Amino acid sequence: MPVAKNQMRNKSNFSQALRNSLTMAYRGLLKIKRTPEQLFDVTLQPIIFTLMFTYIFGGAISGNVQNYLPIIIPGILVQTVIGTSVVTGVQLREDMDKGVFDRFKSLPIARIAPLAGALMADTIRYTIATVLTFVMGYIMGYRPEGGLGHVIIAGLLVIVCSWAVSWIFAFFGVIARTASSVQGISMIVLFPLTFLSNAFVPADTMPDWLQWFVKINPISHLVTAVRNLTNSGTLGWDITISLIGAVLIVAIFAPITVRAYMKRT
Repeated sequence: MPVAKNQMRNKSNFSQALRNSLTMAYRGLLKIKRTPEQLFDVTLQPIIFTLMFTYIFGGAISGNVQNYLPIIIPGILVQTVIGTSVVTGVQLREDMDKGVFDRFKSLPIARIAPLAGALMADTIRYTIATVLTFVMGYIMGYRPEGGLGHVIIAGLLVIVCSWAVSWIFAFFGVIARTASSVQGISMIVLFPLTFLSNAFVPADTMPDWLQWFVKINPISHLVTAVRNLTNSGTLGWDITISLIGAVLIVAIFAPITVRAYMKRT
């Protein structure tokens, strides 16, 4: 009987935590609705970056814009959506600085709910960035030969990997002193990973001493997985590497983020 009661209590606690987390996720969506300028990074960045990189590098790398689109669209997609994951940590730090989480402590909700809700709500941002990138590419003439089904799989893959990366920045959002420091840390991490990858140019065009890093760069594996899915409809080894990497990130950073969050709140 005691075991059965404990199981029922744990199930009840989990259900409450899930309901509270969904409520906090809805709060995050309301914040976006009331301050739509929060979506500027996921709405304007895919458009500006796609136009800029395509017309600057397209002729030099692929001979013309049309041939460059199958290379750049997956690269822009990964860069934009992964970069959007930084917002999780920045907004988390801002809410903690404003005392929002202190007010949450006085409510009869699961303590983990504000953190989990923020991570859930940001998947909407990733989805918007993903859709806009593909739409912009289509307007410019990109026609994925892999078909719509593989395009959707590629989009889901990027969203899942970005959600996993958001745990890293959520951790920094909890332990950092200011939101600007979280932003600074993100630049140090993402800038070299993104630009020292195959997102914008093929790895074989780079110097030999740089190619080794590009080929082991996790961003390169994710970009290659997206290209294989969208351009040829194939499931290569890179998609497995990307998913394994996402699982490892969550396995490492989710526990330490939750632990740090519980100590701070």
